[in-house]
Amino acid sequence: KMNSFVSAAKFISNTIRSSNKNGSAVTRGITSSLARSTKNISAMKSRLPTSVIIRANFSTSGSDIMSHFVAKGSDLEGNSIEEAMHSLANADAVCFDVDSTVINEEGIDVLADSLGKGEEVAAWTVKAMEGDTKFEDALAARLDIIKPSRASILKCLDDHPLVLSPGVDRLVEVLMQNGTHVFLVSGGFRIMIEPVAKSLGISKSNIVANTIFFDEDSATGEYSGFCRDEPTSADMGKPKAVQMLKDEHGYENVVMVGDGATDAQAKPPANAFVGFGGVAVREAVRGKACWYVRDFEDMIEVVEKFGKSSSERSCP
Repeated sequence: KMNSFVSAAKFISNTIRSSNKNGSAVTRGITSSLARSTKNISAMKSRLPTSVIIRANFSTSGSDIMSHFVAKGSDLEGNSIEEAMHSLANADAVCFDVDSTVINEEGIDVLADSLGKGEEVAAWTVKAMEGDTKFEDALAARLDIIKPSRASILKCLDDHPLVLSPGVDRLVEVLMQNGTHVFLVSGGFRIMIEPVAKSLGISKSNIVANTIFFDEDSATGEYSGFCRDEPTSADMGKPKAVQMLKDEHGYENVVMVGDGATDAQAKPPANAFVGFGGVAVREAVRGKACWYVRDFEDMIEVVEKFGKSSSERSCP
């Protein structure tokens, strides 16, 4: 728009000069005024950050991104795929659920198995993920069943290291290269998620998860409850967490990625919800997803080919 205005101003100025050989006061005034405007706009443009100019000129529309995948025969599923692809390519931040998304299992179920309470806890996990019960009720019930000490959690992690879902490490890498901030937003436990974050190069400060309290006077750090002030400790916690991040960091475009009903709740305030079915397909979640994927390959390609940094690199 600036370039168009500058060109128009120059054209009008030249036309006035050529059509009025006597150079009346009115003509000189208009010409001078246009010249000043042209100079001011050019100066404003020169002071704009390069990234702003580039993004304005090179941001790819959601329909064009989607057309790329349709042309290559990708199997696409979702309610507003174009919106999700465009949001992902231009995201200020992406928030990942951890269990059955970043890792290929439910962390609390792994912990329960190690303590001999697997089946009992898994039944509550399914209820929580399908949206059949309030998350805070399921969380409290599971913790009451297993009552994990700090020592038992650390032993579980040593004996059964949590395994990343295929491709998630590459997706996190390309997002960071794209200038997108990455968060882990989980109804799981911080003590179990911190090693996962470390393996992905994500700061501890970028984790929003539940905190377990331990009795510091006991030798093994016996379980003594959990923090109910964490946004993810209750139902509708993930939209609260996303809004908190938007308010704190000034993000305009945030994408939520996850497998469960609590993840689907995050939009809004998330701009898009990408449902992940690579570990478990939950029909209630599948029906609510802007874009539903079963692996991370197409998401990686969206960021690599159409992300903010890819536009900047392609600009001469």
